[in-house]
Amino acid sequence: MSRRTKRLTLDDLATLPGPCRDCLFWELDPVRRTRVAAEDRLAEKEAWVSEVLREWGSCGQVLSVDDVPLGYAIYAPTAFVPGAQAFPTAPVSTDAVQLTTVYVDPRAAGGGLGRVLIQAMARDLVQRGGIRAVEAFGDTRQVRPEACVVPAGFLAAVGFKTQRAHPTNPRMRMDLRSTLTWKDEVEQALEKLLGAVRPVRAAPKATQPPARQRLTR
Repeated sequence: MSRRTKRLTLDDLATLPGPCRDCLFWELDPVRRTRVAAEDRLAEKEAWVSEVLREWGSCGQVLSVDDVPLGYAIYAPTAFVPGAQAFPTAPVSTDAVQLTTVYVDPRAAGGGLGRVLIQAMARDLVQRGGIRAVEAFGDTRQVRPEACVVPAGFLAAVGFKTQRAHPTNPRMRMDLRSTLTWKDEVEQALEKLLGAVRPVRAAPKATQPPARQRLTR
């Protein structure tokens, strides 16, 4: 069984599983969402992804098992996420990107695919540079009337901490500096290990200059 993640593209969008594929909960404000007909939602979602790709760059990760998409995560700067303005714990911090969606096909639930998606997102953002953190609005309820909001328990399990508390929708944060620190520590440990096992080269022997021949008259 092969498992891989890749950056989300427009070509991927129509193949994604689950209701989040054409959901506009985060991409439009509540008033505009009500004006979009059901048959137009996917096109509206494609337009949103296209805009973010053009203005900012990749905004998601897709996870496939044996070339079958089974999960995805979507994230973007808060300027592209007008749906977040309605949350009581808004706004997202100015130094953070917002994670909006994490979806895993129920048939693959419990296999750690959600964690893999979060790791792929963090790796992407660290490689870009200049991004300090990721924030998300969690949902603490067991039965969630709005499935577009990521469960707070999942966010806590994959490294998010509460940034602003709320009974149902806390704003949670994952600091990417800890990821960078971990990366640096691993590299330093590897360097020490390589230094310990690398054979020490013997110092080159000093060569004596050739003795001058005695001149005879």
